[in-house]
Amino acid sequence: MTPAVPAGPRRIGLDFDNTIIRYDEVFRQVAVGRGLVPADLPPTKTAVRDFLRRAGREPAWTELQGVVYGPGIGAAEPFPGVLDFFRACRRDGMAVCIISHKTRVPYAGEPHDLHAAAMGWLEAQGFFRPDGIGLARADVWFEETKAGKLARIAERGCTHFLDDLPELLTDPAFPAIGGRCLFDPGGGCTLALPFPKVASWAEFGRLVGVAL
Repeated sequence: MTPAVPAGPRRIGLDFDNTIIRYDEVFRQVAVGRGLVPADLPPTKTAVRDFLRRAGREPAWTELQGVVYGPGIGAAEPFPGVLDFFRACRRDGMAVCIISHKTRVPYAGEPHDLHAAAMGWLEAQGFFRPDGIGLARADVWFEETKAGKLARIAERGCTHFLDDLPELLTDPAFPAIGGRCLFDPGGGCTLALPFPKVASWAEFGRLVGVAL
């Protein structure tokens, strides 16, 4: 499903965790280092989560997320094509903002400041450099609740929004915009959705009319 690009200005809203930033290898490395999973486990966040849940170790999984999203975030990488997408949007004069549902501190474990960690990662990757991507800090929003995220998407007037969670995109409270899109790089979502799925940032760029 690839709808025509609508006429008029576009404002692209983007999720952060597991959409812009890829944690898969970090989850495996940290979990192996803590003796939580075997070293031969596939390097994906889902594999680590499912292993711990099958072992009845949900608290360990919750604490692990706080470590990865906090002090472990520096080892995470942007998904392929992310930086090219942002540069292309700047070239074309297209407005872009990041809107994420992220608590300030983890639900369990050490009280790392997850918002500061995420902003530090964006800084280290050059997102805020005026001679590079040039993203404004004021266009990055970390909302502590899902309701806050949905309200922010509406408040920012997003015409398109890319997220890796189908349950967020199909939430009845999701703003009535025509440009919802699921980021599904692994092709694991088998749901029949009333909006497109994309497997790469290049594919999303084509959908919104941005040539990477």
